Amino acid sequence: MKKIVFAIALSMAFISCKNAEEKMPEESNETSEITTNSETANRYNIHYKGEFIYLADGAVLKGNNFIFGVTQNEKALELSKRVAPVKKDEFDMVPVVVKGTVERKKANEEGWEQVLTITEIISVSDTPATPDVKIEAKKN
Repeated sequence: MKKIVFAIALSMAFISCKNAEEKMPEESNETSEITTNSETANRYNIHYKGEFIYLADGAVLKGNNFIFGVTQNEKALELSKRVAPVKKDEFDMVPVVVKGTVERKKANEEGWEQVLTITEIISVSDTPATPDVKIEAKKN
């Protein structure tokens, strides 16, 4: 009985794989244009929710599924001033919601792959984000 059930399950697996291959579209020589989230964001001024940090070298916005370098403009400076009183440490990240556009870096430039230009500050948290990893120094 177990052999029959196993044979049926195995044959169904092969049949389903064969059908999946038949349903796949054939590749053509034409290139198709795929719009990614960042390209869509470039066209539309959308909201980004993440943790913001601003240092002398630059600024970064880290979300759940993205990390953007932030363009140094008036809004980024304003956001850094609004975040400063909330930070307890120089390296604290503060949850924020901002509106902006994302652009890819140019081929010959150094820096982040995608850069966010903030156009509007929606909200700033009252408390810094909790770190993912906490490092403690122990005295021996």
